[in-house]
Amino acid sequence: MNLLRTARRLERVTRGVGLLRKKREALVAELFGIARPAADARAEIAAAAGRAYPALLSALTAQGRVGLRPLGWPTRELAVEIVPGSIWGIPVSQITARPPLLRTLAARAAAPGLTGPDAAAATSAFEHLAELLLDAAPREMLIRRLGEALAQTSRQVNTLERRLAPALRHTVAGMRRTLDEREREERIRLQRLKSVLPK
Repeated sequence: MNLLRTARRLERVTRGVGLLRKKREALVAELFGIARPAADARAEIAAAAGRAYPALLSALTAQGRVGLRPLGWPTRELAVEIVPGSIWGIPVSQITARPPLLRTLAARAAAPGLTGPDAAAATSAFEHLAELLLDAAPREMLIRRLGEALAQTSRQVNTLERRLAPALRHTVAGMRRTLDEREREERIRLQRLKSVLPK
């Protein structure tokens, strides 16, 4: 009974390893599918940040921190709609709706004479950067979660393949050896009985 139970457990472990390998392959395919767009988005974000911060430095040079501070008021709240989802059992979220971040000078309610071209350029550059960051945020979260799930699945496969399955195989082999020895002993005992009994 123990042998049958352990053999069934080993069979389940082998099937589990196969399923986990398939899941790992699917996660890798999913990860590679979004890796290129994510790398392009990161490059675009880096380029936008490379334009935004020098524009801010120019605005600070032209108007100073005291001159720029009033242009940031009033602050505005951005409301985004997030829809939860799942990919291969991994919880993810998508931004389905958000207001446009890029605004005109009139929409910012800033007087053109007080704002100055450097401050207007810096504001536009940072609004563009914020749009890129909002667009990239769900994809970056998905990449991070896929990476975590891939690492966990790989650990599970390694544990099953390198620790549990060999231990179960060793146990099954030991039980079979023990049963074979008992069978041989029984056969020898029966032969001795046959030789002792009268014919």
